[in-house]
Amino acid sequence: MKRGDKVETTPTKQKAIFSASLLLFAERGFDATTMPMIAENAKVGAGTIYRYFKNKESLVNELFQQHVNEFLQCIESGLANEREGYRDGFHHIFEGMVTFTKNHPRALGFIKTHSQGAFLTEESRLAYQKLVEFVCTFFREGQKQGVIRNLPENALIAILFGSFMEVYEMIENDYLSLTDELLAGIEESLWAALSRQS
Repeated sequence: MKRGDKVETTPTKQKAIFSASLLLFAERGFDATTMPMIAENAKVGAGTIYRYFKNKESLVNELFQQHVNEFLQCIESGLANEREGYRDGFHHIFEGMVTFTKNHPRALGFIKTHSQGAFLTEESRLAYQKLVEFVCTFFREGQKQGVIRNLPENALIAILFGSFMEVYEMIENDYLSLTDELLAGIEESLWAALSRQS
């Protein structure tokens, strides 16, 4: 029985640590978040965290890589069909953003605010670069086709993710109600801001 319990509680505790870490890092930032705060929020003993993670840096890097890789999977997954037009590809990326944000409400903000952190390992930086390069490649293809505005890639990324995160923050804080109509309107607005065919 005890052995069985251990198998069940270990992933549960680790998940609780990840959830608490995401919440605190997103709200307070890396420097202002302590391991005892994470333990308290996760409802685990402070020593329990150190069984999974060597220190706060190893925890934030594992959390960062997990969410960056999952976000990339979400926005990549809809682009498998190369026969679709560019606008359809944008729709799939938007749908991936929505899916990821619904599953991990604070993760995009966490990625944004921690992407330049001095504490990030080379593996974390490479994961983030892969994500950025995927989006940049998509925009470059759109510019080649004459579909996307001739703006610097960083500006296009800021328009897409910055606007999306701002709206989702309002949804999370109950300033907006999440409806299919709202999401469709946001997608159209983002497309209009990014495309030359608006």
